[in-house]
Amino acid sequence: MGTTSFVNGQFCWWDLGAPDQAASKAFYHGLFGWNPVDSPMGPDEFYTTFMVGDASVCATYTQRKDMQEQGVPPFWLSYINVDDVDATTAKVADAGGVVIAPPFDVMNVGRMSMIQDPSGAGVALWQSGTHTGAGLINEVNSNCWNELATTDAAKAQEFFGKVLGWTFQVMPMPTGEYTIIKSGETTVGGMMQMTGEWGSIPSHWMPYFAVADADASNTTTGNLGGQTVVPPTDIPGVGRFAVLKDPQGAHFSVLQPVPMEAQ
Repeated sequence: MGTTSFVNGQFCWWDLGAPDQAASKAFYHGLFGWNPVDSPMGPDEFYTTFMVGDASVCATYTQRKDMQEQGVPPFWLSYINVDDVDATTAKVADAGGVVIAPPFDVMNVGRMSMIQDPSGAGVALWQSGTHTGAGLINEVNSNCWNELATTDAAKAQEFFGKVLGWTFQVMPMPTGEYTIIKSGETTVGGMMQMTGEWGSIPSHWMPYFAVADADASNTTTGNLGGQTVVPPTDIPGVGRFAVLKDPQGAHFSVLQPVPMEAQ
């Protein structure tokens, strides 16, 4: 589906910060066929938008040296569309979260902030200017799902309920309960409680990109220098997914959805 607008509380954009921008462009072009388009954002700095045809799907940029020196690993950041980023961000502290970066303007493109929920997962809030978000979602080689893996699902639900007005529906799954997140009538993502089996992995938001063949994407990732974190696995009634890591260490997931007629 082509997309030009998103409801309040819906994920709308994703970007990757990594030390080697050229390597990011090469890897993701090889995996998803994304075509990179560079836009200047400072002296010798570019913001690279990944395109599928004429539609933007996500982006990458060079991680700041201070972040690299602090040991911040390469990571995908997910953005949530909000009607008023200042008013929404103002709710974060009282709801038990942390404001990592208070609202600031990104030229005329939009206004954003970065926040953490009480369990420590970071996410961005986005109030659109000239950039409303991705031009393509829920199609092959574009974002199709967003998932919070959290050490405290109860606190996360309370937090996002207060800050974004999200509502939650618990669904039984073969591996345990899974929580569907809705903003109004729109399904915006999912949430799962992390167990001891996760070890020391911190709470995090995981973007999923739709693919035609999860096994082939997993193989291609390895051929391009990436790694398999969770091998291709079936989710009954949903599809086949894999958790992958690019050559610089950023995690993401791919999902081969079950055809609609098979659901």
